[in-house]
Amino acid sequence: MSEWKEVQLGDNHIDLISGFAFKSKNFLEYQEDGSLPVIKIKNVANGDVNLEKVVYHHYDESLDKFRLTKGDVLIAMTGNHPHAMTQVVGDVSMYKLETEALLNQRVGKIIAKGDNDLVFFYYFFKDKETHRYLASQSSGSANQANISKGDILSLTSEIPEPTEQKAIAEVLSSLDDKIDLLHRQNKTLEQMAETLFRQWFIEGAKEDWEERPLSFFGDIICGKTPSKKKKEFYVGTIPFIKIPDMHGKTFIFSTADSLTEKGKNSQKNKTLPPKSICVSCIATVGLVVLTTKESQTNQQINSIIPFKEEYRYYLFLQMKDSYDLLHAMASGGTATLNLNTGNFSNINIALPPEELLKEFHYKIEPVFDKIFTNQLQIRTLEKIRDTLLPKLMSGEVRVRK
Repeated sequence: MSEWKEVQLGDNHIDLISGFAFKSKNFLEYQEDGSLPVIKIKNVANGDVNLEKVVYHHYDESLDKFRLTKGDVLIAMTGNHPHAMTQVVGDVSMYKLETEALLNQRVGKIIAKGDNDLVFFYYFFKDKETHRYLASQSSGSANQANISKGDILSLTSEIPEPTEQKAIAEVLSSLDDKIDLLHRQNKTLEQMAETLFRQWFIEGAKEDWEERPLSFFGDIICGKTPSKKKKEFYVGTIPFIKIPDMHGKTFIFSTADSLTEKGKNSQKNKTLPPKSICVSCIATVGLVVLTTKESQTNQQINSIIPFKEEYRYYLFLQMKDSYDLLHAMASGGTATLNLNTGNFSNINIALPPEELLKEFHYKIEPVFDKIFTNQLQIRTLEKIRDTLLPKLMSGEVRVRK
């Protein structure tokens, strides 16, 4: 096998294109003919590219250098310092969208030189050791960290020859491809569940169905944070759910913070059984997830413990379908959205016939079981990938091409 050589990345391995400094007055709120979405720092936060709240800009040949296509590798050149844990400067993302886009300032596009493999360098910058070192080189205020093109290109590391780069990239990307497939399956399953719910209970609603407050269907629990002064309450095995844990998930398997038995027992009445329904109700309102084991939440989340099994997925999908209502109820004329537990408990929900709810539950439960299984598989594959990545990047584990 080829020897790994210590190199400065910018010499012969990679280059970097910095994004264009678009003028905000030229941004479009909606896409028009001849315009493309503009990828800003917020759209590459946390290692994934998205088009949430994206703006658009008209495209012409002068912007060709800043055009993004599927497979491009992006790096956040502005972000949080490492202690913030999220949206950290130096986060790297792969552009996996079919839609072409434009690159905004403070987002960099990594280019592989010669025969070097771009996907290898995507994983190289994904490696925690590399990311940690790069972020440590940042400058800026306490609230904002910046890295430069020079910081990135001056990195030195032992790098394999292009053939081994490609072999390493194929191992890691095969795992990510399987993870992406499972995520797509889950998105399809969730859409199926939401469509079925709307067909049965929105489009198929009957005028004689009475309404009941949400508290009729289950116990409503507002979360609470155990005393932070007592270290013995934290770093245990019981998930402590906060709003950042809820993004992009149907089931909650793990959380950034966790409680010990002592922490849980300090507020026993806040404990949620498996498959309780958690709804974010302060600041970021309208996220809905299901617990997978005994859990507790903080005070920004209201949860429902259904009285009957046939209420479970009906209520979950009802809450998903009530996003606009939850936001309207939480607005209250204040800057921060806040839907208190009393108002949440009194949300009126249609009460279909019990036999209809049982039939719906019978049809929909296998869909959620499959989502659950897929999420478990995703966790397993991510653990394998995250274990392999540093070993492959350091040369501890070698692969042959």
